[in-house]
Amino acid sequence: MHPGEEGRIVMTLDAGGTNFVFSAIQRGKEILNPVRLPSNAHNLDLCLETMILGFNKVLDSLSKKPVAISFAFPGPADYPNGIIGDLPNLPAFRGGVAIGPMLEKVFNLPVFINNDGNLFAYGEAIAGYLPYINDLLEESGSPKRFRNLVGFTLGTGFGAGIVLNGDLLIGDNSSAAEAWLLRNMENIKTNIEESISIRAIKNAYIEKAGLDSGIAPEPKEIAEIASGLKKGNQNAAVYSFKKMGAALGEAIATVNTLVDGLVVLGGGISAAYPVFLDAAVNAMNSSFYTNGDAFPRLLMKVFNLEDKNDLDKFVKGDSKMIIIPHTDEKILYDPLIRTGIGISRLGTSKAVSIGAYAYAIRKLDS
Repeated sequence: MHPGEEGRIVMTLDAGGTNFVFSAIQRGKEILNPVRLPSNAHNLDLCLETMILGFNKVLDSLSKKPVAISFAFPGPADYPNGIIGDLPNLPAFRGGVAIGPMLEKVFNLPVFINNDGNLFAYGEAIAGYLPYINDLLEESGSPKRFRNLVGFTLGTGFGAGIVLNGDLLIGDNSSAAEAWLLRNMENIKTNIEESISIRAIKNAYIEKAGLDSGIAPEPKEIAEIASGLKKGNQNAAVYSFKKMGAALGEAIATVNTLVDGLVVLGGGISAAYPVFLDAAVNAMNSSFYTNGDAFPRLLMKVFNLEDKNDLDKFVKGDSKMIIIPHTDEKILYDPLIRTGIGISRLGTSKAVSIGAYAYAIRKLDS
């Protein structure tokens, strides 16, 4: 199912700690001006009333009845059953809140909830980076195709989602792809977000520049300083992003030893890829050593798909014709074991929306 060919309407929600943004999607596109309301996260009853009000406003604007509600909401949660657990950024949610069943009863519609990392990855797998790369491979005549994708979101935190052969990996406890809980090897008592996040970049800049805490620029400005587009401590700016890139590459490598898929990045920090992506790829292509002998960190070679030379090599591969034993026939074979890492083709928010839409349609049809 391609979202652009699907005429059913799904109501969606972008749930932030400050604001709830309600909308509706048809054929993979937003079909009305979003409804923005304060989340009222401090008061559970008011927060739930706001949710119902927002979806009612969307419903009143539609000329055709929607088939489902589907959206991203923070965890921990029992996503398949629509029950939200204790949320750090929404303090009113404690003890288990059955949002899904509530909305199903109010609107008489099926409700599907996931986290934004999952839906980002699903959107990119359905209509973003995965089909983009496979189209390039097909156009080049390569026999190689990718069916698995890992999506990572880089921002306040470090989110992830995994899509295997077109299916979103949820896990038995709705806890698959919680990459933010990987160990931070720079400080093994902390998780990886302390090296891959907005605060990590700012802290590294402060450390290298010798600044007082709390006065670091935002990552966007640090990236501009690193690129020479803005005045500042360029050495500290370059250091902060290379440090994050190396941690990111190690985290992705750890995940991809098990998943073996294409990698796509989203979230606000991903826009700064020119100053950190090479460091991530270098970390993924690094080596282990045993008795002085080197062997690759990953079985597959990793390509920076935002670099034209790397993209060309990735698409071309090492394709050759080989003979089928005991016959006169030949078959096309590409022995280059590889993966690639690139930046969202859709934009993070759109990928999440398309992921929510496509997930709902697929669940309805299954």
